[in-house]
Amino acid sequence: MKTTDVVTAARDAITVKRIYGEPYEKDGLTVIPAAVVTGGFGGGTGHDEKGQEGEGGGFGMMGRPAGAYVINGARVSWRPAIDPNRILVWVGLVVVAYVLSRPRMVRARAFTRPSAGG
Repeated sequence: MKTTDVVTAARDAITVKRIYGEPYEKDGLTVIPAAVVTGGFGGGTGHDEKGQEGEGGGFGMMGRPAGAYVINGARVSWRPAIDPNRILVWVGLVVVAYVLSRPRMVRARAFTRPSAGG
């Protein structure tokens, strides 16, 4: 894929429709889902020792639910999406950091503690 094609595809892919879903109504409530969308692209050109030239690139996007706007009459409220997997990952990282740093903390306390004999 040529670099200009990648840029064109990225421009076409990044729209407000990727972030906000179609609103839907039920029982007098209107819900507008929203997502966090991130992406990136890269490309380049070059030539080899024979003088042949080439170019290429790539583009990727990722999205995850962020929440939804709930409209009830004249009131608008934001309801965040809760991702239990993300919460578990962060809790796991904190536990691993604690377990790995615990021996150092114990050694540091033993080193700075005054001796009992005087």
